[in-house]
Amino acid sequence: MGYRMPMAGRPVSLLDTVAPRGGAAKAVAAAVLGSLLLAASAKVQVPFWPVPMTMQSMVVLLLGMAYGSRLAVASVLLYLAEGLAGLPVFAGAGAGPAYMTGPTAGYLVGFVLGAWATGRLAERGWDRAPLTALAAMAVGHALLFVPGVAWLAVLFGAEKAVAAGLAPFWAASLLKTALGAALLQGAWSVAARRTAG
Repeated sequence: MGYRMPMAGRPVSLLDTVAPRGGAAKAVAAAVLGSLLLAASAKVQVPFWPVPMTMQSMVVLLLGMAYGSRLAVASVLLYLAEGLAGLPVFAGAGAGPAYMTGPTAGYLVGFVLGAWATGRLAERGWDRAPLTALAAMAVGHALLFVPGVAWLAVLFGAEKAVAAGLAPFWAASLLKTALGAALLQGAWSVAARRTAG
């Protein structure tokens, strides 16, 4: 199939397939790389109010699919800690505790949920086939929006939360889901060729 199966029959993550050795050092390096990818994807944005459209949701979900649940969540938490510490990793110029309680706070929580869910699904092999990868990415996107829209509803009311925090993002989320699943399948194809060689 192109990927290794461990003794218990649980699929090995894409990261472990590509880099089977490294232990704790590999995990730390992967978490740092994940946080840097999230910071970079925050800067690719279309300005909307009160929440900008970025590429972060796709990166969050791809981290889950490539890393597995625990390492993906660790990457997202590291990213959030960097922002909390005041580093300019978020969309726009904001950082620190005030930013993390603003309109995007619910989506930041959603990053953790999305990374965990897609990671768990990948650990069950959903990242290996196009349709299940699409389904996993769709589940992850849904989990990003639930706390995001809920927090906006607290701040602005339910109607405005849906109008400003959900409706403008449907089409882009569908595109990012498809693109993310395609990138994942391409990465597995490359990994399969490497392991076969």
